[in-house]
Amino acid sequence: MNFNRHWLLPAIVFLTFLSTELRAEIFRVAEYNVENYLDQPTETRRFVKSDDAKAKIRESIRAMKPDVVSFEEMGTTNALLELQASLKADGLNFPYWEHVNGADASIHLAVLSRFPIIARRSHTNENFLLDGRRFSVSRGFAEVDIQVNTNYSFTLLGAHLKSKRPVPEGDEAELRLQEARLLREKVDAILKTNPNANLIVLGDFNNTKDSPSTKAIIGTGKLRLVDTRPAERNGDNAINSNRRYSSMTVTWTYYYGVEDSYSRIDYILLSPGMAREWVKPETYVLSLPNWGVGSDHRPIVAAFEAADK
Repeated sequence: MNFNRHWLLPAIVFLTFLSTELRAEIFRVAEYNVENYLDQPTETRRFVKSDDAKAKIRESIRAMKPDVVSFEEMGTTNALLELQASLKADGLNFPYWEHVNGADASIHLAVLSRFPIIARRSHTNENFLLDGRRFSVSRGFAEVDIQVNTNYSFTLLGAHLKSKRPVPEGDEAELRLQEARLLREKVDAILKTNPNANLIVLGDFNNTKDSPSTKAIIGTGKLRLVDTRPAERNGDNAINSNRRYSSMTVTWTYYYGVEDSYSRIDYILLSPGMAREWVKPETYVLSLPNWGVGSDHRPIVAAFEAADK
């Protein structure tokens, strides 16, 4: 076969350009419990967020460069708008937002997005019956549809489940399990209508992966959610020697001072459809010096290609 080598270099350049053009847009979704981001004291939480803590939270968000951030323990709408404005001054513009008012009057779920929020179905009055008594889901559930580009959108479902702090009105583990089951009902409603739906379920679930409440959210079978399991980008790349367990990468997201313990209780879970667009190498736990100035949680972020596969 005769081949004109003079056309070789232009052809390579063109194919490289074409490959770049066809590559899907990458976007990032972060989750962050910002620990009492209050602009005024409440009956149950007395301290407002300090300027140093706010600065560290903004530094963390800038480091992740997310397009969407889902928050737990946000204060009032004004507190969210203050953070939005401060981030914009730092060069990160999130013009679209959602603030969810649940039964807890002090802390709330919230979302900031660079992309338009095209539908809002947040759940502010969820409740359940336990031992003959009616309980409310304290922080409700955030549910929004986000339009990344003309051809790609996804649903974000955010939660902040009952903490492990004992309460006189009921067993904390059972209360958390009931909240988790209600959250899973929202997941099932979406995926049974459309098994290929692009769905991200994320938040502070206040328990480890092997707990009944977290297992209830993840589910089983064909509609089981995929755990992205973000880890520190610290160079760990050894082969997992024990396949019964996950690799020994550093995944903890929360420091509990009472026990002096570190655990993974923050999650980004994906529907099977969303998992097909997941970019694993760009998914991680953010590790910054003095991270605890901002919050007792570390943020996590996952990346995706904005094209259905």
